[in-house]
Amino acid sequence: MPSPEEIVRHHEWQPPDGEDIWVDGPPEPAPIVIVEYDPSWPEIYESVAERVRDALGARVLALDHVGSTAVPGLAAKPVIDVDLTVTDSADEPAFVPALEAAGFRLTIREPGWHEHRLLTGDDPSVHVHVFSPDCPETIRHRMYRDWLREHPDDAERYVEAKVVAAAATNASAPSPTAGMDYNLRKQAVIREIYGRMFEAHGLI
Repeated sequence: MPSPEEIVRHHEWQPPDGEDIWVDGPPEPAPIVIVEYDPSWPEIYESVAERVRDALGARVLALDHVGSTAVPGLAAKPVIDVDLTVTDSADEPAFVPALEAAGFRLTIREPGWHEHRLLTGDDPSVHVHVFSPDCPETIRHRMYRDWLREHPDDAERYVEAKVVAAAATNASAPSPTAGMDYNLRKQAVIREIYGRMFEAHGLI
């Protein structure tokens, strides 16, 4: 289990010069689209979770619906975010081929950030974030999801930050890093909410 210090720390990592996190190159530039909450999102998550479990069986140690689509009523990008915990997220042969056979594709490899691997899928649009056990990031994701479910004022602040960040990002020249730029633009509000959440849980 991570320590409180590990949970509250904002783990940041920049790849070394010349190291590319994109497995097959960055995505084509596309606008950031925020849509109203879709009540079918939990059902879509369940269908994605079933595909993952069918592909990996007992290799699935934990599976969680996280991100904005996991918060009822919250406007979001229409992408289902899933946190998948496996024995060792750096051991790609143990899970990547099976998930690729199930229709996902390995998109990002971030060894310096909790050995994170991202697999993506289309129809539905899904991001499967793969981590190892006791990763502080999966704990933070679940805490943030649950906090927004229980605190509508902060959920509204987050939506406002997303709308502003999306508009600013879309006003810039199209870029393959648009998603990362969007995340950076809403980071201050996210960390403000995290601070209240951590304090309420007695972690700071």
